[in-house]
Amino acid sequence: MSRRLARETALQVMFQVEVTRIDSTEAIDYTCEEFKVPEPSREFVRRLVNGTLANLAEIDRAIQSVAKDWMLERMAKVDRNILRLAGFELLFCPDIPGNVSVNEAIELTKVYSGEESGKFVNGILGALLVKTNAEQEKSTNQSLQTAGESAAQAEAPPDSETETVPEGKFE
Repeated sequence: MSRRLARETALQVMFQVEVTRIDSTEAIDYTCEEFKVPEPSREFVRRLVNGTLANLAEIDRAIQSVAKDWMLERMAKVDRNILRLAGFELLFCPDIPGNVSVNEAIELTKVYSGEESGKFVNGILGALLVKTNAEQEKSTNQSLQTAGESAAQAEAPPDSETETVPEGKFE
């Protein structure tokens, strides 16, 4: 399976959906047929497009939070859709390493967008990756702290006032 081909196809689908308001399923089917995308790659196209569209508001908020002085609607459509697809991977696909998502997005930018767009996309996704990693680390630390507190409570001796001595045992 070629994930790069799937990402390219997903970008083309996202662009079609945004510009023409075509149904995403129809756009996926048409684009995959047109470019003879093999079935394993089609599954990844569906995952990317459907996941991005289903979580678009959250992805857009995340991108906007790191896109200093740039409004999403003022970005080039290609750049915006590359950011959205990579944003979906960073936020919702823990099985895909973040640096892979960023690098693949930059490669798509080199092919489908302007010369300066690579730096722009890299800057925004780099900041989003740092933010996402920091939030995941904070969440993990909080989970570990909570688990540690629960374990400490479970190991704590019972209150002496309520302690019962099992029958037949004397201290």
